[in-house]
Order: sequence, then C-alpha cells, then structure tokens
Amino acid sequence: MNFAELGVPSVLSAILAEQGITAPTPIQAATLPDSLAGRDVLGRGRTGSGKTYAFLLPLVARLDAAKLPAMPNKPRAIILAPTRELVTQIKDSLEPMAAATGLRVQTVFGGVGQNPQVNALRKGVDVVVAAPGRLEDLMGQGHCDLSAVEVTILDEADHMADLGFLPGVKRILDKTPQSGQRLLFSATLDGAINVLVKRYLSNPVTHEADSAQSPVAKMSHHVLHISRESRVPVLVDLTSAPGRTVVFTRTKYGAKALARQLNKSGVPAVDLHGNLSQNARTRNMEAFHSGQAMTLVATDVAARGIHVDDVNLVIHADPPAEHKAYLHRSGRTARAGAEGTVVTLMTDEQVRDVRDLTRQAGIKPTTTKVAGAGDPILSKLAPGERVLVKGGYEAPAPTQSRPSGDAPKTGGRNRQRRKAGNSPNTRSGQPKQGAGQAPSGHANGKPTNGKVAGGKPSNGKTGGGQRSGGRSGGQGGQGRARRTSGGGGGGNHSAASFSSGRR
Repeated sequence: MNFAELGVPSVLSAILAEQGITAPTPIQAATLPDSLAGRDVLGRGRTGSGKTYAFLLPLVARLDAAKLPAMPNKPRAIILAPTRELVTQIKDSLEPMAAATGLRVQTVFGGVGQNPQVNALRKGVDVVVAAPGRLEDLMGQGHCDLSAVEVTILDEADHMADLGFLPGVKRILDKTPQSGQRLLFSATLDGAINVLVKRYLSNPVTHEADSAQSPVAKMSHHVLHISRESRVPVLVDLTSAPGRTVVFTRTKYGAKALARQLNKSGVPAVDLHGNLSQNARTRNMEAFHSGQAMTLVATDVAARGIHVDDVNLVIHADPPAEHKAYLHRSGRTARAGAEGTVVTLMTDEQVRDVRDLTRQAGIKPTTTKVAGAGDPILSKLAPGERVLVKGGYEAPAPTQSRPSGDAPKTGGRNRQRRKAGNSPNTRSGQPKQGAGQAPSGHANGKPTNGKVAGGKPSNGKTGGGQRSGGRSGGQGGQGRARRTSGGGGGGNHSAASFSSGRR
C-alpha cells in the first residue's frame, strides 16, 4: 500500500517521495483514511512510529483544499506539543509541504522573544505549532484568536499530562470551535488522557500501532551490573564507539556533569536539559544532528522532543523512576523500523528497582555482570573501534557583537579608555577568556598525534561527523583522532552518581 491509495493528495505524496518516504508506517496506514475524511482520531503509537506525518498529511490536505487566505491573528490550525524541541521538529517536517501548498507556519514557544511570533501572527499564518504556555500568553494578550481553527492536533498528549500541562491544554481547546476536527496522538492512554478524549473528541476513531506498552521486537534490552567506580569508564567505552548515542540522567546537574566528563575523556558530547537557554539547546541539537557531537546527554523532560532517526544506542546512566519513562527514553532508538540497543547501568543498590522497572515495562532484558571498561560485552553492544578526540566537542565561541539597540550604555570615561587603545575585550590589561583564546584543555587546532592500542599511529579519521568505522574527529576536520581499546580514557574519573539528590 502507498500513500496515494490511502487518499493522500499527489502533491504531498511527491514531497514524501523526494525524502525517500514511499511506504506508510502502520500508524499512518491505520489513521490516514479516517483523518483525511475529517473524523476525530485517537492514535496510539510509540515514539518513532511515524505519528508526525500521520497528523501533518491530513492537516495540510484539508487546509490546502479550502484555499482560504491567512487571516491576521487567526490561525486555521494549531498543533500543541510539550517541548520546544518537538515544536521545532514538527515545524521542520511541515515546512516542505507548507511551501508546496502556500501555507504559512509559525512556531510559538517560550525561551525566546515573543515579538517575532506576534509580528508573524499579525501578518497572518495558517498553522501555529506551539507549546501550551507561550500560546496561552499570546492568547491572553490578544495576539492569537482561535475562533477560526479548523484542525487541532495534540502530539505526545501523555507527556503533556506528565508535565502538568493539561489544565492549559484544556483552556486552549475550550477556545477552539467544537465543529473543528481534533486529532490526539499519545504513546499511552491513562486516566488523564481518557478524560481529555471524552471531553474534546467527537466520536473518535481509535487506532493503535506499536504502542508503548508493547516494545518493538527490534529493540534489544540489556542491563549491565556495574560498580559505582566503573560507571564513567563504561560510559566512555560505549559512547566512543561509532554511531549516535543518547545517554539519560535523572537530573539537570547530572546531564551537565556527565557531558563534561565525557568531553574531558575524549568523547564529543553535548547536553540537553531545562537549565539551558534556547540558543544553547538549539546549538547543541544542531551539533548532535550534524555529527559534530555523536553523544547527547539528556534528562527525561528535555529528550521527549528528540526526533533523530539514526540513534544506535540508548543508555540509561541513571535508571528512570518509572516504567513509562523507560519506554519513552528507549523510544529514541529503533525508530521507523530500524534496529536499536538499549542499555541500563545498574549498581548493587539498584537491583530491585531495575527488576521492578523492567517487569512493569513488559520487557525481559539480558543482564550481564561487567567488571569495567574493556569488557567483551561492551564491544558486542556497541561494536566498532573506539575513537577519542582530545578535548571532545568544542562549542562555537559566543559572538561578541550585540544586536542593534542592545549595546550597554557607558559613560565618557569608558569611551575615553577605548580611544586610548584598550580593547573592549580587556579589563585591567588582561584579556577575557574566549577573546581569541582557545578554552583550556582543547587542541588549539594542532594535531593530537594520538595512537591506537598497540602503539600504531592513528589513521586520523576526522571531519565533523563523517563516520567510517570511527567517531568524528571534531571541529571541521581539525585534530587527529586518538583511538583506545576498551575506552580506557575514562578510567581515572571518580564514579559519582549522576542522580545524587543534592544535585
């Protein structure tokens, strides 16, 4: 079966074909006939099952068929998602279809200035892809009127419930016409979501495919029983193998600390958590997508919006507190039918919790006692040569320039000092960190002259994410890769838990 047989317009099928998408996934094949016919749909499917196109295709088809002009401050469709990352990724998937059909799309979320969003709404947009909080703000300020909405979509409704967003979601839905079409997609259907369905969906058709209660068979689950002291060396061993890896911690501090430890050990890594600014979140995700950093260290909340199709390995550095989080975390791999490996690190004091967790998740993992880095099981779970890059991932230096109108006001004495020859990047004659200086611990653009195990010279595989049997060599091809056997580069770290309560 193809998309045309499901009723998808040819212009949209052609766009999917250009992206190499020719066969619908099970959730798409199940829901599209009903959603294209205008029915309310409840779709239950795990992350990576193809839910995004399952709701974008009928939305674009409906709006394009009406051929109505965009109205100031009155979108014709809204898509609600729990995180900024997911909002952005939905927009990225929607834009090619919107461009082909002349639809205007605007994202709305916090962490950035609202003026560009307000200006776009004033000019008129067809589709708003939003996080609930900022959308409510703009509605309250009179910038967004939902009285003309024809299609309302809720993506990852269960995650919005977990984050406490449902009261806001209900207030938003109350402002949309009851006659409009509503599509709700969720990995699970618990009491809170069931209430939402009964209140806002009219005679919904329910479809289920690859639900979170039934983990995909192509996803292999492993538990590694380790000592606290071997935690970081084992993580360095696993993450220095080829391929993208997502590592989960329970706390924001834990994500930041672990990313720092991995970079110090030579594994290019970025972190993703709620303490990052929007610019930092965007920069880190771009580094992960581009391959500059092949390891992402994230918290549960931040990672719910991650859509990356070629994640080979998911590691629970800290086992999650409950089984739904385990399933959502693990859903970052084995996306769209691909195979993936899920590894949970377990210390002695976590044995009972991990056993209960996997039982509630409905999986039977393979448990292995691991002495430390270099254990043969690690090479089986993450095959390939271990590659370490001196300094790990080096983030671009922040720009020194300020937007027009944002320059700080200074008195005449400061201006006279600059005229006298002092650089604005100096204070008391001492250069600021980052003003033309490489951060401490990085290669400063020089080859690291690393060696492989056994003393042989490294092949120097480098280059911003080019993967050919080894890990990326860092910034723009600079710096020679240093390979080690068994990931021993992390062996000298203390084994602090990443989920310590004081963090």
